[in-house]
Amino acid sequence: MPPRKRPPANSRFQVRKPADPGVHLEPFLHYLEAECGMAANTVSAYRSDIVQFLDWYRAQKPVPLSEVDLAFLSGYLQHLNRRKLAATTVSRHLVTIKLFFRYLVLEGVLAESIADLLNSPKLWKYLPKVLSPEKVNQLLSAPCRQDRYPLRDRAILAMMYATGCRVTEIVTLPLNAVKLTEGYARCVGKGNKERMVSLNPVAVAAVEAYLRHERPDMTRRNTAEQALFLNRGGKQLSRVMVWNIVKKNAARVGCSKEVSPHTLRHSFATHMMAGGAEIRALQELLGHANIRTTQIYTHVDHSRLKAVHQMYHPRG
Repeated sequence: MPPRKRPPANSRFQVRKPADPGVHLEPFLHYLEAECGMAANTVSAYRSDIVQFLDWYRAQKPVPLSEVDLAFLSGYLQHLNRRKLAATTVSRHLVTIKLFFRYLVLEGVLAESIADLLNSPKLWKYLPKVLSPEKVNQLLSAPCRQDRYPLRDRAILAMMYATGCRVTEIVTLPLNAVKLTEGYARCVGKGNKERMVSLNPVAVAAVEAYLRHERPDMTRRNTAEQALFLNRGGKQLSRVMVWNIVKKNAARVGCSKEVSPHTLRHSFATHMMAGGAEIRALQELLGHANIRTTQIYTHVDHSRLKAVHQMYHPRG
């Protein structure tokens, strides 16, 4: 019996691999930026999350997007958990996947989004690390003569703690948006939303000293730059440089492993809650779109809850 011939390459019996979902990546990112109005850093974070998901997707048994089920996506969440990622990081990855699948539905690639059936990991156990007011004071005083621009560094630390601003909001803050006499600044947060933040006397004094003694020398190299905080070339300071400034000075006060630029934001929010700030007001100050994000700080402030109990409970 003669051997069976293989079907030709263009035969209808040929097994086709599912189309690579990576073709939807760039259109999805454009959708986030152009139609959803997301900031460039947010879009960049979503890009990183989707690229990681697609890399994992390709490593699995090839399956079309239309056949992706709940078990398949749950497998990816288990993969993230095996990497020992924080619950907040896993949640962010999940949000990205949900947005991606909703976009595919909008574009008619999928009939429905199976990703919406996934539950977010519980975040109530996660509490942001914060510094005590005493440790914050030590950190703000840490910049010294050994540094090239100690007044600038002190002003950055003081501004971050006084306002609770994100790193990106600090480095992009224009000089004309800071009103030292009135004690406030206008910053642009996520989604290009502008908000007003207050400056305490410590921050005002630190910025005034920087503007008087260091910034004029920086601007000689670049008179057109409008950012408040500059590098030695007179250009806008980068996020990485702010990170290095925070870590360097945190090491000087003995807490480098615990502290990042976001630690100052967490400390600001926690200390505001301890001082009696209303959660809605804190939401505005932090620039949170959803109050659920702000509610994490209610779990941190045990001291204030205890004081309220002692004050009002009849057996307190």
